[in-house]
Amino acid sequence: MQEPIKFNLEFPIHVSPALLYQYIATPSGMSEWFADNVNSRGEYFRFIWDGSEEKAKIIKRVSEERARFQWDYDEDTKKYFEMSIQVDEITKDVSLMITDFGDDEDEVDDQKMFWENQIGELKKVLGSS
Repeated sequence: MQEPIKFNLEFPIHVSPALLYQYIATPSGMSEWFADNVNSRGEYFRFIWDGSEEKAKIIKRVSEERARFQWDYDEDTKKYFEMSIQVDEITKDVSLMITDFGDDEDEVDDQKMFWENQIGELKKVLGSS
């Protein structure tokens, strides 16, 4: 089995890190842009899209900084997806950094498109350009 391909994306977002964190690490925040509905019980989050459901475990959470999830079906792999907030020390510009994995170049391209669409939704919700 080949190693998964790790990729990173950066999206400038004009909001405070505290507000952005609520949208990347809480079920209510993620329900507004990431999935149709998001529920959590303990460390597990359920993401619902058009009636289909996926479950992920939050494997790392740092307040106002990052949230890392691992899909149930990736439990035995090194794959995860992470959303982290980066603040430029000089300009104070805020960016949302995405780390994710794909099994091949086609899947990486699909995942990048997924993230671009979802972050576009997040920016609409936040009123950020």
